[in-house]
Amino acid sequence: MTRYFTDREYGERPRTIDVIDERLWGGLHGLIDTRLGDGSFGYRFPEQCPDGYGPCGCDSQAFARVLRAEVPFVEWPVSHSDLPETPAILDLLEFCATAVGQPIEGSYHSFFGHHHLSWDREAGLTRLVGDVNLLFARNGVAYELSAEGQVRRLLPQPLADALSWTQFTTGDVETDRLLEIARRRITLPKSEDRVDAVEKLWDAFERLKTLEPGADKRAQADALLDRAAAPGSNFRRVLAEEAAALTKIGNGFRIRHSETTQEPLTSLDQVDYLFGRMFSFIRMVLRATGRGG
Repeated sequence: MTRYFTDREYGERPRTIDVIDERLWGGLHGLIDTRLGDGSFGYRFPEQCPDGYGPCGCDSQAFARVLRAEVPFVEWPVSHSDLPETPAILDLLEFCATAVGQPIEGSYHSFFGHHHLSWDREAGLTRLVGDVNLLFARNGVAYELSAEGQVRRLLPQPLADALSWTQFTTGDVETDRLLEIARRRITLPKSEDRVDAVEKLWDAFERLKTLEPGADKRAQADALLDRAAAPGSNFRRVLAEEAAALTKIGNGFRIRHSETTQEPLTSLDQVDYLFGRMFSFIRMVLRATGRGG
């Protein structure tokens, strides 16, 4: 991927933006429009030579018809000045990734003034991925297109590292399942998936409190924290205070329940913050009690 002067001298922009704005959409639209023009999408939507000598470009009408069916949130053609919603743009990019190949010119057909084409799928996809990711990086957007052409969200590096390396071996299948769902969904672009990740993480936290022996949930939770830090120590007190605060957050916000008295989370920054805070606590307790982490 190209690194411009400002990237080399001052470092790349932090990848913290979740919404694609007009400037970035204009650039992405340009990438797609160029590939429609040069026949790259003919890999999936080939236009046939009228004389029957094989593909000679991209069938833009077939491209548009299938796009409208597979990505109904985008009505193609769409102007570079008409900004779709970010999830729709991301779906559009994934659709384009399924269709792209690097055009390879074959024989020249003088009557129609065109070359007959074949396509290098791998080269075309690699180029598209690189071009899209360059625009994402230069605009500080927290998404990237994978080598397979799927959009994934970039997390802050410390959290991304923790999510990549943490293992869940709590001894309870349901707790492990909830933690794994939370880990996967927090990385997805859609807001509803990320909210669900927070909900699953809080559900796992409540189950985690009951994994140690004890007469009731309070005694079980205390036993868990006693294993995580020495009873009577300052850090044990800190853990108890944090567990109580996290419980209060789960009950006060619309995370685990949906009563009208509970306050909803109003931004994805809030979702990410609460996920990171809870995940750090759970990971530390898991590691301290021999349950993964």
